[in-house]
Amino acid sequence: MGEQLTRALRPQPNLLNLLTGNPAVNFSAMNANVHIGTDGTPRCWWCGSDPEYVRYHDEEWGRPLHGEAKVLEKLCLEGAQAGLSWITILRKRPRYREVFENFDPSAVARFDDVDVERLMGDVGIVRNRGKIAASIDNARATVRMLDAGESLDALCWSFAPSPRSHRRSSTEPLEASTVESAAMSKELKRRGFRFVGPTTMYAFMQSSGMVDDHIDGCWVPQ
Repeated sequence: MGEQLTRALRPQPNLLNLLTGNPAVNFSAMNANVHIGTDGTPRCWWCGSDPEYVRYHDEEWGRPLHGEAKVLEKLCLEGAQAGLSWITILRKRPRYREVFENFDPSAVARFDDVDVERLMGDVGIVRNRGKIAASIDNARATVRMLDAGESLDALCWSFAPSPRSHRRSSTEPLEASTVESAAMSKELKRRGFRFVGPTTMYAFMQSSGMVDDHIDGCWVPQ
């Protein structure tokens, strides 16, 4: 029974990615429904007191995200996070936007080998050749969709599940991936997108508001 409870309270991998590198989180109290911030506001426990995490939690995480460039950016940055903490990507995001033309699909789709080498030399982003190439491929796949009269935004949101009737308590186990994230991953891969595995896609669904994984008691409106 104790082992089962421990497993239930263990945060899912997507939230562990958020937590990694965040010393402000009190791990001994991570089974509490909410973390009371220094401002007295109850928030999901994973954001702790780190100002950047708090802002991200309050203003972005779980909020509906729309727009071709915004959705492409989120897909690419979720892929860039693989093996890293989200705070690393969050802190590098301004530079990503600069060097990736604000993730305008048409602009990034035109990047060539010279651009790849330029990006490989930029310390402001994750200098991983595979991840950089994947972002370019993802932009090209997005352009193909747009040229065919389709929308990356609409495609991704077509996999959003029905809203839950209630928010989860922290004792409810959270999935690393779902049927919907697996289906989204499969379809995106079929269309030429990369670094879009089922677990990455569930993190994408969480952050872009396709699912609401804010903990019961968090101030963010349902």
